[in-house]
Amino acid sequence: MHHKEIESVCTYCGVGCDIVAQVDESSNTIVRIGADKDGYVSQGKLCVKGKYGFDFVDSDARIRRPRIARRFLEKNPHIFERIGERLEPLDDLWFETDLASAVEAAAMKLTEIRRTFGDESFCAIGGARTSCESAYLFQKFCRETMNSPHVDNCARVCHSSSLKGMRATIGEGAATNPYNDIYETEFILIIGSNTTEAHPIVANRIIDAARLHDNVAVIDVREIKMMKYAKHKAIIPFEANLLVLNMMARVILEEELYDRTFVETRTSGFEAYREAILNDPYADPFFFRSIPGYEHLATKIPVIAREYALKKSMIFWGLGITEHFDGSYAVMAITHLALLTGNIGKTGAGLMPLRGQNNVQGACDMGCLPYYAPDYQKPKKVGLMTPQLVDAMLEGRIRALLNMGEDIAHIHPNQNKIAKALERVEFLMVQELFMTEIAKRADIVVGVKSAYEKEGVYVNAMRRLHLSQPLVKSDLPDDWEVIRMLDNAMGGDYDYRSSEDVWNEVREVAHRRFSGASYLRLKRHRKRGLQWPVYIEDTPVLHLLDFRTEDGLGRYIYHQYELRGMVKELLEKGDIEEGFYLTTGRTLPHYNNGAQTARSAKLNDRYDEDVVLASEEDRALFGDAEYVLLTSPFGRSAPLRVNFSDKIRSRTLYVTFHHAKSRINFLFGDACDELIGTALFKSVKVNVEPV
Repeated sequence: MHHKEIESVCTYCGVGCDIVAQVDESSNTIVRIGADKDGYVSQGKLCVKGKYGFDFVDSDARIRRPRIARRFLEKNPHIFERIGERLEPLDDLWFETDLASAVEAAAMKLTEIRRTFGDESFCAIGGARTSCESAYLFQKFCRETMNSPHVDNCARVCHSSSLKGMRATIGEGAATNPYNDIYETEFILIIGSNTTEAHPIVANRIIDAARLHDNVAVIDVREIKMMKYAKHKAIIPFEANLLVLNMMARVILEEELYDRTFVETRTSGFEAYREAILNDPYADPFFFRSIPGYEHLATKIPVIAREYALKKSMIFWGLGITEHFDGSYAVMAITHLALLTGNIGKTGAGLMPLRGQNNVQGACDMGCLPYYAPDYQKPKKVGLMTPQLVDAMLEGRIRALLNMGEDIAHIHPNQNKIAKALERVEFLMVQELFMTEIAKRADIVVGVKSAYEKEGVYVNAMRRLHLSQPLVKSDLPDDWEVIRMLDNAMGGDYDYRSSEDVWNEVREVAHRRFSGASYLRLKRHRKRGLQWPVYIEDTPVLHLLDFRTEDGLGRYIYHQYELRGMVKELLEKGDIEEGFYLTTGRTLPHYNNGAQTARSAKLNDRYDEDVVLASEEDRALFGDAEYVLLTSPFGRSAPLRVNFSDKIRSRTLYVTFHHAKSRINFLFGDACDELIGTALFKSVKVNVEPV
């Protein structure tokens, strides 16, 4: 039987693999998905999510018709009167209706709220799971149609700190090199990234390199799979990233392993930085001699630092760096290492933040951040970040929320607080594929096309633009089409006929990065994609001659490590007497909140519940409990199965967060990166209760 082959881009993580789908046109279904044999990103291999995670497209649970909550219509009888004849009962909670009626109801309510409470009572959150075209229109609707500066996306809970730290030091917040530079580099440092589970197709390249050259160092709070292939592995205490990175820089300075010419010609403020670090007692690797259980790091860290400095090196990091109090400062410390050693601005040397969502780079490029308009320009007015928006909802300053594909009722911290905030909001509209936790709380839910049903640009973690094309037909609207209708219903003049129309506007507005990236060219280069900035040609490696700062020089912004948490407890008490330090992460078969993967039987069957990993050494502390509850000052989890492992240090725990029913994010409070509000998801002290 003949199936049509269609090339597109994977819907899951920021690696952005090229895919080839075999589609049965007679039944309009995806039969299988594989990688392009000579795929530029995938190299002919996909992870299990890319390969098997496509059946969500046909799931019976997809939202096929817009839904309006009965309680909303009870509270708004005049809206019920206007559209009542076009409503059909779905169940005790919802009516179904047509798209035009749902949009009309939303426009009526938004107009009222705006008239009563002002422009800034509206906010928009989301945009990293959909195309650049939809993300662009989403922030434009918020800023221009609604005249509110309050737009944000899920980078807030992942790589906002990378953007902040890199822009402050080198003027650009994106990965500097293509993935294939892994084959050109002499040394790779991975810190705070569980690469094999979270970014497997990048991990494949690193493992290839490690087998050939034995040139990988891995730093993490637990033993991860990548350490099997590492020449150097360092298991560090919780929240010690900045401590370790500053120590590496100190070694490079003290032993004069830095690149003098590079420092003199391409950076500024070196002397003051050097002075600060040499006088910082916490930057001395010998500090670890006084931390019980971690004494060996006093010699291990200098070894890694020397090899990094003396070779052409790349650094990869993930949320294990960014989701901390000092995430932004740790990213600055990472860029300092590159600036000191000249390991940036050339092939095979650079900085690689491994981004989470398929289009989180693109959503940020499009201006879905409260402090950046598209192309990282200054907005007319700076809005609030998501944690501040939640506070504003509680205080009654934010009355309406438009949410596009970001389940803030699952993936954000302090869920008890978020639940209260969402109850206070007068109007919540959600654009989604499924009835996620946030959709269940909505007043109006509009089902939209998935990534496999539409055309649009996605930007992966290495700045690569990939034009997706639909694998199957769908009569659902695209996200941008819903926004266009909403704008028109509120008296606006959006007149886009296709996603290409929206993209052509992006190329004008965000011309510094996208002016040369027409659909025509993106189609021609669909396999390789183009790395922004794109004028005539694209730019695989950034910062070749200048950094993207005002004077073109890289700058040092030193921040001293602040003693706290586990390091402080071990230093002062010698051990951890009560409670456990918990960290979180993903498992290979699942994607963040499982919205798509949990609807894919082949994936969900592999991992249908979140599991806590505890140390073999602590087995006695758990008695014979098979399930435990985790509690913190902020809330409690659901009962979770506990497994014991020799990969986990005593008094530490690891848990995944894919299933909303596990209630993992009820354990976290408002603790966050002090500059940028990214939640402290990688460390919370919990108690364990047997069930």
